[in-house]
Amino acid sequence: MHEEETLQPENHSTVQHNLMEMQNINNSQVTFFTLLQLWGSPVGQMSFSVSFSVIYVLTLSGNLIIIIVCRVEKSLCTPMYFFLSHLAALEICYISVTVPKMIHYSVSGDVTISFAACLTQLYFFGSLGSTECFLLAVMAYDRYLALCKPLHYHSLMTSQFCSRSVGCCWSFGFIFTMSSVLLISSLKFCGSNHIQHLFCDISPILRLSCTDIRHTETLIFLLASFTLVGSCLITLLSYLKILSTVLGISTQSGRGRASATFASHLTVVTIYYSTMIFVYVRPTTANASSLNQILSMLYTILTPLLNPFIYALRNKEVQRALWKLKSRLKL
Repeated sequence: MHEEETLQPENHSTVQHNLMEMQNINNSQVTFFTLLQLWGSPVGQMSFSVSFSVIYVLTLSGNLIIIIVCRVEKSLCTPMYFFLSHLAALEICYISVTVPKMIHYSVSGDVTISFAACLTQLYFFGSLGSTECFLLAVMAYDRYLALCKPLHYHSLMTSQFCSRSVGCCWSFGFIFTMSSVLLISSLKFCGSNHIQHLFCDISPILRLSCTDIRHTETLIFLLASFTLVGSCLITLLSYLKILSTVLGISTQSGRGRASATFASHLTVVTIYYSTMIFVYVRPTTANASSLNQILSMLYTILTPLLNPFIYALRNKEVQRALWKLKSRLKL
């Protein structure tokens, strides 16, 4: 009995010390995050790194080919291919923000990222994503003018207008995202530092904040709604007009050519906007993290990978330009 009485104060002091340590941890600002690790074995780790490396190389190669062909071939010196070359450059930047880091984490096994690096990745990821939304809307408007207003197309879609449109897409994309990142940087992170995601994204980071995020969530939701829903509506209206024009074309050859262009653009737009809107423009729920991880892979990896192949395989002008370029290189 005497032994138990002497041990009790010691146990009490140990528990008190542990509680004080936990309180200090909770009151301290998080300086780094740990990202989600998908692989559970060395084989899984290798499979992950090899798969993402192949995807990354294919994406870079496909988009670089589109840029080179659109710039070199005079037959492709049109507004449509001008926008397409910028989209290809954008996709290279977009996938390069996240995938090389994922490959590095899988090879090294170190899934930590500093707070500053996480915010930097979030800023460029969000900025490039917003820029793509605006650029897809401009490309849809370009196709609308080409198919629905062919007589006024060249007078409206001038080189000056194209350059200004692309400049605005890039500028607005980076400016709008800056507001969201500044709001997140002002929050306190003093609890768990484990991000339930493969990279730094808005929703997984907000869940880790130990301060009231309702005001921040509302502002970010409004910015995301304006960017995504606004550009999506412009794109949707343009394609509805294009669809009605395509259905009204009398000749089968003309309808087939217009349908091919329409289908390729619509495929890219549907994948991109539907996943982005589902992830960002809806109420946040605790059970949505796993679904968001899957959907984020679609617009982060699948869209940049598919874009050049969709445009190259469904477009005869690009195919002819590729053959010409190949013949020149042989000579």
